Amino acid sequence: MAFGPDGRLYVAQFLAGQISAVDLATGDVEVVVPPDGPLQAPDDLAFDTDGAMYVTDLVPGRVWRRDPAGNFTLVTDAVTAPNGIACVGTRVFANEMIPGGRLLELSPGGNELTVLTAGLAMGNAMQLGPDGQLYYPHMLTGEVFRIPLDGGEPELVAADVPDPVAVRFDRGGALLILSRGASGIVTRVDLTGTGDRSTIVSELNALDNAAFDADNRMFVSSYAHGGVAELAADGRTRQIVPRGLGGPFGVSIDLGGGIHVADHYRLTQPAGRPDEDATTTHLLNFVHGVAADGDLLHTTSQYGHVSTYDRRSGAVRTRARGLNRPLGIAVRTDGTLLVAESGAGRVVAIDHDDQVSVLAEGLGRPVGVAVDADQRCYVSDEQLGAVYRVEHGVPELLADGLGTPQGITVSDGTVYVVETTHRRLLAIDLATGDVEVEADSLPVASAAGLTGPEPGLFIPPGLPGMPRPFAGIAATADGSLIIAANGDGSVLLMRPEKSAP
Repeated sequence: MAFGPDGRLYVAQFLAGQISAVDLATGDVEVVVPPDGPLQAPDDLAFDTDGAMYVTDLVPGRVWRRDPAGNFTLVTDAVTAPNGIACVGTRVFANEMIPGGRLLELSPGGNELTVLTAGLAMGNAMQLGPDGQLYYPHMLTGEVFRIPLDGGEPELVAADVPDPVAVRFDRGGALLILSRGASGIVTRVDLTGTGDRSTIVSELNALDNAAFDADNRMFVSSYAHGGVAELAADGRTRQIVPRGLGGPFGVSIDLGGGIHVADHYRLTQPAGRPDEDATTTHLLNFVHGVAADGDLLHTTSQYGHVSTYDRRSGAVRTRARGLNRPLGIAVRTDGTLLVAESGAGRVVAIDHDDQVSVLAEGLGRPVGVAVDADQRCYVSDEQLGAVYRVEHGVPELLADGLGTPQGITVSDGTVYVVETTHRRLLAIDLATGDVEVEADSLPVASAAGLTGPEPGLFIPPGLPGMPRPFAGIAATADGSLIIAANGDGSVLLMRPEKSAP
């Protein structure tokens, strides 16, 4: 994020595919580049002295220029995972967030690239220092380097920095290094004086980026929690834009009625009130499906693995690796995990010994799974537009002709499924087979593009890219429904009519 010529704070939203501008005086947020614009995965941005905004579009490997009138031109598509970007006058520099990445000067008028240096261990947010050199982090090695604008030998500035994700300079020329870990650390380095370090421990963890206004106030973002906050020198924060959910994706209910949400960068529990922040259960990267099982939370990642998180001990156990885009997950009473392996067109079972077996195959793109009281498996197939019950390894059709069905749950003889094309909640009566619309105009992500080729799930050389959206659903003991409304980043509660207030 960076301040624009109009004094507002511009923020790139990676998962949403959009850019917003924040008025810090009022907290008002305006979407200036909507999700249907040219950007797919905006990660960082900077302004040149002419007022043009440059944006790194990480997953497709592009850098864009947006002129003051709002027109976009492609600067380059010859980079891999471009992340950090900085402008010096009208000169533009970007780095690559890959092992062995490059730091480049870009040519706004053409596709020419000048390599300042290579061998970056995962570059990220960088900035021009008061000495006229570029400062940038190596996330993998915990180091910060600087280099002259015309290239040369990089110089190590700081080592042993915990998880450095961004380097920023305050108005006094002090270097501040943000850490992306669970402790919310900002390391301050006095480059002009003694070189001493001091540490700010923020109330907000999973830090990602920062910007200083004309009054030297520091504003920070969190990749896991969303929102924008002012960070004081003593670590206290004042929220400017409320924290929120990055997805949400899968949702599950535990035996005590607690709601658990898989939110890409974390497991979280909604507070139960729209004006309260969700509680982060665990910073667990790339979680998309979740199933509660006592003190255990079983999760999937579209990047191929299934894990179990123990809420008591905090331990994470890997249950399976190398699956083809696993998404929905359910757990039987005997502890067997059922997983929709959407990229392979099948449902798999994972037993106590982590042995993987095929429960059903020959599906299109299964995304949601659920079990009923008799431990039978139900699955939604967004590609085939259908819902099935698996009987003796064979998918039996319950309903078809649906518009990209995703989240699925079973309650009191009814299968509920989120139909994302039409943004509806459907109810399938298991006794009669009748399909009824329970709710419409749900704020779930549009199914546009989901029927085409897979988006960039991975970035060469195999780094995580963009996950598919997934609108999960779960049923509570009293028959209420919880829906992960990924269209506006909310979690919805729908009560049965008989118990509605």
